Amino acid sequence: MSQNNRLHDLYTRCGQSPWLDNIRRGWITGGDLHDWVRRGVRGLTSNPSIFQKAIASGVDYDDEFRSAIADGLDVESSYWRLVTSDIAAAAEILRPVYDGSGGLDGFVSVEVAPDLARDAGATEAAARELHQRLDVPNLYVKIPGTAEGLGPITRMISEGRSINVTLIFSVDRYLEVAEAYLSGLEQAEGDLSRVSSVASFFISRIDTEVDRRLDAIGSPEALALRGRTAVASAKVAYSHYQQLFSGPRWDALAARGARPQRLLWASTSTKNPGYPDTLYVDGLIGPDTVNTLPDATLEAFEDHGSVQPTLTAGLGEAVSVLDGLAAVGVDLAAVTAQLEDEGVAAFTKSFDELLEVLGDKADSLRPGSGRG
Repeated sequence: MSQNNRLHDLYTRCGQSPWLDNIRRGWITGGDLHDWVRRGVRGLTSNPSIFQKAIASGVDYDDEFRSAIADGLDVESSYWRLVTSDIAAAAEILRPVYDGSGGLDGFVSVEVAPDLARDAGATEAAARELHQRLDVPNLYVKIPGTAEGLGPITRMISEGRSINVTLIFSVDRYLEVAEAYLSGLEQAEGDLSRVSSVASFFISRIDTEVDRRLDAIGSPEALALRGRTAVASAKVAYSHYQQLFSGPRWDALAARGARPQRLLWASTSTKNPGYPDTLYVDGLIGPDTVNTLPDATLEAFEDHGSVQPTLTAGLGEAVSVLDGLAAVGVDLAAVTAQLEDEGVAAFTKSFDELLEVLGDKADSLRPGSGRG
């Protein structure tokens, strides 16, 4: 175990689960992921951008890619073979955490193809296929929290399939996502204890865009709000979580074994170098939540983070921050709609770029290419 125990303390003292927001084949084969788990990591998330960086750089995936091409798979099918191989191996490494926590943690997340984000039917089919292909209990399939994703979320939950809802930027959309989860549970039959979900609220990108708009306004009142919107939004969302997962409706589901859909803080690396590198960890610590962190942010938090509950403090101030944005002329609904579109576009771009890289590699492996 590391001499520092902040990752362990985050869970044992504050009830928050630290997850790793990255994956590389070398970490799986070289023991690094085992080390992260020993140090206190309790789950893992991935996305198309993460896989684009992992697969496009280096040679870790080349042998399996050659094998896939030799087996007659096209480029996109080969991509999914590479991805599901990593996810299955990571799920095996994290399975003891899943078993030891009674199914609370130990999950590994894989995202449906990002170009499906606006297609409800295709998203549903892709999520179902990934669950069937991998068939492990500690798998989260990630469905974007777009308006088109809400129906598939409900249907997957109703079928007993665990889902990580990703790309949530607004409190209003979070409420819709939570309703989709609750409705799915209500439609499901029998014991609900094997169904799990997290709602991934993206953090740092909110401050990046809001700060840009506040800087453009330039008034003292606007500048005083810089760097405060993301944490304020998270605190307001968490206050809704506490209300949604209590009371008669929830009690009826809990009696059938249902688990709350935990809020997961995503995009928690600090984008502004003027802000503390653990800003979106230290400020978002609260029970029954997850924070998924890039490895550099995990290292920073383990080195100098503050393990103190902060999520429930200052709710009134958080509401005032959001009210203050409107007062100075920042339309937060417009900001979060823009961020959702940009998030979908960024993941789609990474996916397309990776397929181009793999296409070039496939060409080099074909007979007569003179390469490979």
